[in-house]
Amino acid sequence: MPRYADYLIERIRYLRIKGNSYGEIQKAVRIRIPKSSLSYICRNVRLPDEYIERIQKLSSAGLSKGRLIAVETNRIKREKFFRDLVQQYAPTAKLTHSVDIGKIALSMLCLGEASKYNPKTRKSFSLGNSDPRIIVIFIRLLRQCFPFDINKMRATVQCRADQDPVELKRFWIKSTGIPEHLFYKPLIDNRTIGKPTKKHNYMGVLRIDYFDTKVQLELECLADLIYNQLRLNESDGPVAQR
Repeated sequence: MPRYADYLIERIRYLRIKGNSYGEIQKAVRIRIPKSSLSYICRNVRLPDEYIERIQKLSSAGLSKGRLIAVETNRIKREKFFRDLVQQYAPTAKLTHSVDIGKIALSMLCLGEASKYNPKTRKSFSLGNSDPRIIVIFIRLLRQCFPFDINKMRATVQCRADQDPVELKRFWIKSTGIPEHLFYKPLIDNRTIGKPTKKHNYMGVLRIDYFDTKVQLELECLADLIYNQLRLNESDGPVAQR
């Protein structure tokens, strides 16, 4: 989903709380935002009780009543489903404030996304991603679970040839809160020269290098231990039925 300004998101959520349909919200903000994006932005919004009645009244003004009610009813059900998920898993999410649980989450993130220890090549380990949330989770968990030293961290914007590295760096600074002086020179992929970027909301990749081998080894050790705990008996196989 494209990133929208905070004031616009607040405006959209306010209009939805007041019972406006997605079509009405599009007209009010005067921006052609996909309804799928509006649904995501408003996923936790609780609609007023009279919302269905409003939709029924709108349908009498020339809209297809049956189709409109079905579509809006499905949206309401979907939004309720997401609200229920939030309510169900909010206590689980709070468990990440525990150092032990945070280390488990961080070790799993690094198992899938971070570079692996190699004493011959690097004195740091790195993690790169195009999703700012992954970068923020990585840094926040490092800070929470270990004696974090920000001076051991460096950031590098990796982008395509037709992108503006300065604009991208501003985006990543705003998204992650990493100070500008910790950024290396951007890396431009020369293989993309002459090949326009098709995804208009693609903001490149941010790679984080953290110069602490001890932290890397601890996380890799924990990931191995978790794998061993979860591994099924060899005779059962990885997809055995129980």
